[in-house]
Amino acid sequence: MMNKLLLTTALTVCLALPSVAATVAEGDKLAENQEYTYWLLDAIKSMDPQINTDVEGSGVLRALFEGLYDEDQVGNLVPGVATGYELSDDKTTYTFHLRDNAKWSNGDPVTANDFVYAWKRLADPKTASEYAWYMELMQVVNAAKIIAGEMPVDDLGIKAVDDHTFEVKIEAPLPYFPQMLTHASTFPVNQKVIEQFGDKWTEAGNLVGNGAYVLKEHILGEKVVMERNPLYWDDEHTVITKATALTINDNSAALTRYLAGELDRVDIPAGQYPSLKEQYPDQAVSVPQSCSYIYMFNLDEAKGPAALKDVRVRKALSYAIDRDIIVDKILQGGQAPSYNWTHAATAGFEMPDIDYSHWTQEERNTKAKELLAEAGYGPDNPLKLTLNYNTSENHKKIAIAVQQFWKGVGVEMTPNNMEWKVHTDKMQNQDFEVARYAWCGDYNEASTYLDLFTSYSGHNNGKFFNDRYDAIMKESKTSANPAPLYKEAEQILAENMPFAPIYQYTKVEMIKPDMRGMSTHNLMQNWYIKDMYRVAN
Repeated sequence: MMNKLLLTTALTVCLALPSVAATVAEGDKLAENQEYTYWLLDAIKSMDPQINTDVEGSGVLRALFEGLYDEDQVGNLVPGVATGYELSDDKTTYTFHLRDNAKWSNGDPVTANDFVYAWKRLADPKTASEYAWYMELMQVVNAAKIIAGEMPVDDLGIKAVDDHTFEVKIEAPLPYFPQMLTHASTFPVNQKVIEQFGDKWTEAGNLVGNGAYVLKEHILGEKVVMERNPLYWDDEHTVITKATALTINDNSAALTRYLAGELDRVDIPAGQYPSLKEQYPDQAVSVPQSCSYIYMFNLDEAKGPAALKDVRVRKALSYAIDRDIIVDKILQGGQAPSYNWTHAATAGFEMPDIDYSHWTQEERNTKAKELLAEAGYGPDNPLKLTLNYNTSENHKKIAIAVQQFWKGVGVEMTPNNMEWKVHTDKMQNQDFEVARYAWCGDYNEASTYLDLFTSYSGHNNGKFFNDRYDAIMKESKTSANPAPLYKEAEQILAENMPFAPIYQYTKVEMIKPDMRGMSTHNLMQNWYIKDMYRVAN
């Protein structure tokens, strides 16, 4: 236990950071209408912070709940429920001070015990959260053994010192630990409400959150409606009164509805950014986003296809993809061709030298044919594979292009489209051969990507296992300079090719010119409805 003397000599940080809400710029006149309507491609699978795994779901959860910290318009940490923290001299004990005016939407005070309950719930094997591993990545004491079922959940290295003091002990210093606290899986939840309603606690009318908005309606696959929460601690600075997210599986149909005035924000379909930027220069936006788009290979011993067990086949499939055509001819939104996993703009990341990134596409195709022939595939024995992808015109266009690229090296690929929930369920159960996948960083540091392919990852759906890779990533947690280790990890991925990297994201979208506070300059593209407002025309 940290004694009083240590508390007084510890490093005190973040106490002076300003909170961020909708700060109306000088000269901006607010519109009478302060409602916001935006687009979702897929249904929100879960409103439970400890269960959700989706980027779109996280956007909703940041409105309904609030963790220890939020992010500002450029990605800097700002206080959420925490007003600041103290860090012990050995940098392994964080003592967070919680604001005394934070309330749940039912009027209950938000306390340190709410965070203790939520974090234990995340780590508890009974919860079966895909994000349980996040607690391990955060290095919380005993998290790994608890997640593995080898230790009781009450031994997790956290405690409520009192109602407004939350203590966290981690295994070793982790410089980016505070950045990890903006992730939805670390948000508090109300134990009383969960115990009262069980699995139905996330339904509209039952859900109690501590965010700037309350859930008024959720029709799965159709819409999510949220209204301003008058009990939110900073409600006086919240401007948007109502937010509606509409699920529209067809991106082109969503754009049509945007142009008709039904939406305030929508992603731009593949290939349409150049013309829309010319037509609507003050609405079309393309900025870097920390996400990587790949085709994941199923390497599961029991369920993966035999052909993909051969690294020559996996390399051939990756080499044959013409990434320049995908980004320059199909997407046309400023995306970058990718030959690695971690997004290039990630803070502190040093790009490794991946050999085939320097080859011409003709050289890659030639090598792909050679490798396939070595593996026993050719005109008399063509390799046949099925690619799963979730419903999206962009994903469909890429799948059709890759089908042709692979056909050029003698591979017969059948695209298989399905809705998001089915797609993700199949991936989690290793019920696929090749699957379209994308990962968006949970925080701005390379480990948010590279930890995914460890054996203990909750998202390693392709079941790639490599002892050296695991060792590198564990070593990186205590390294003063993990950059060289990250480079080595990327080289292992390139040598083993458990997935085919395709491109790195930009956020390409249309935003109504009267909207403000959209956080477009945050690499993580984490946005908060409470920071937004609409100006008068």
